[in-house]
Amino acid sequence: MNQQRAQAILNQFSSQHLIVLGDLMLDEFIWGEVRRISPEAPVPVVEVKRESWHLGGAGNVVSNLLELGAQALPIGIIGNDEAGQLMKQQFAERGAGTDGLVVDPTRPTTRKTRIVAHSQQMVRADRESRLPIQSEIEEQVMTAFAAALSKAGAVVISDYDKGVLTPRLLEKVISSTQAQGKIVCLDPKIKNFLSYRQVDVITPNQPEAERASGIEIVDDGSLIAAAHRIREMLDCINVLITRGEQGMSLLDSENRLTHIPTVAREVYDVTGAGDTVIATLALAMAAGATAREAAVIANHAAGVVVGKVGTATVSHAELSSALMDLASR
Repeated sequence: MNQQRAQAILNQFSSQHLIVLGDLMLDEFIWGEVRRISPEAPVPVVEVKRESWHLGGAGNVVSNLLELGAQALPIGIIGNDEAGQLMKQQFAERGAGTDGLVVDPTRPTTRKTRIVAHSQQMVRADRESRLPIQSEIEEQVMTAFAAALSKAGAVVISDYDKGVLTPRLLEKVISSTQAQGKIVCLDPKIKNFLSYRQVDVITPNQPEAERASGIEIVDDGSLIAAAHRIREMLDCINVLITRGEQGMSLLDSENRLTHIPTVAREVYDVTGAGDTVIATLALAMAAGATAREAAVIANHAAGVVVGKVGTATVSHAELSSALMDLASR
């Protein structure tokens, strides 16, 4: 793919509208300094200097889409709590719709609190429920999804195994999206793997691909076998296996396996890189890219984001620059 073609795809980003369905999280950071050890226990005392909040999980997928210039509607669960209100506020401030946020008063908003001192994470505290959502909440999510689908060019399903994506919900959402001829890209977890049937692209990382297929990936032969096994299991069109430092490998609809080497110059933090990949991949396909073109663009987006610290996103300008840099080499 040349620079002109890549730029033509990127130019279509601003006219795209995507739905992101999945496990929404709030990433909370408490920043401070350590000057002493507690007299109560042999632990450091963190003097808090500031706090910050970021959209995590499926929310980070939404953030990436917005940074790339697209419109995005999150659909998922928040609790009837302070974290849920803060998440709703964060979406609204970024220009994302909030009509798809379903309040479940029986469970907390998924919230991950990290205490960081001198750039070192000291501890993380999670508040969440991983139980499957109740049937009445499931119905509310499906109603919100059905109301939004006609305006969307693509759907991203982001599974973090927090109980939102039940087998019934997945079947209903995927089938209704297919019926309208819309693109479905899915970032999986092992627990629900057999429910991810007939999507356009599934993006397991290598450990997930190995567990799902039962094949250890040690060379090209085993990689091809694992990708074929996943496609046979799920009757999906494309399988994109993300492989960390080895980049990505795509088995496409024409039965071609394409290796896409990583383009990251420096890796500081891989947190959220999978969110960046699925967001960029789906957006590029919605903008008219083939799966192979979209995978190359997503790989460059990931190369930018791993060079940042923490839950990060890639902007339209950063991605455009990264693709121009590739074309110049």
